[in-house]
Amino acid sequence: MWEFLLAGGPFMLLLLLTSLVSVTFIIERGLALRRQKVVPAELETLLAECRGREDLPLVQSTCEKGPSTLSRLVSTAMSHLAWPKNDNANALQTRARQEIVSLERGLVVLEVVVGIAPLLGLLGTIHGLMTLFGDLGAAGVSDNAVLARGIAIALNTTMMGLLIAIPSLVAWSYFTKKVETLAVELENLLDDLLRRLYRQAGTDGRRRSTRGGHDSRHDAEEAG
Repeated sequence: MWEFLLAGGPFMLLLLLTSLVSVTFIIERGLALRRQKVVPAELETLLAECRGREDLPLVQSTCEKGPSTLSRLVSTAMSHLAWPKNDNANALQTRARQEIVSLERGLVVLEVVVGIAPLLGLLGTIHGLMTLFGDLGAAGVSDNAVLARGIAIALNTTMMGLLIAIPSLVAWSYFTKKVETLAVELENLLDDLLRRLYRQAGTDGRRRSTRGGHDSRHDAEEAG
């Protein structure tokens, strides 16, 4: 193993650093995108059972107890309930974009690793071949076995680059799809919550208006 790494020369060191960056971000995103960190089951169930504004104190306490992407978005929606529904939805959409950017943090690094690792490996191979042919020419050696051995060693960096790029590509694809899925789920939960809260507010408003009209007519009849 050490011979394989040492034979790659300086470009192998760059590839090792690239692999370290890739592994670090894969672990970090894997922890950050856990479902409990984004859409906690307890809060999701509570929102599904929320009948209206009378249940909001319990929702608020749950959001404060366990910070998550969903809890921050729900808190934003609740803090703007005095606004018209469209204005609240716009504010929520702005905050949601910020949260999605946070979820996608680090994915661009994996994307760069996917592109740069094979290129570094290829560059290392070209450098190794140039060095090999230069040394063979200077020494006047024409042994095919030595040449084949040198080419095999020069290809080490190409293989290393692919070994880094392939897992990074798999991780990037998985995390990207996971963020998209979570974003859709968050959108559905919040749309449903806003619809129920404002539908109840509209119903209460109409009831108050109806009661007010009845009271006015009753007062007018008594005055007459």
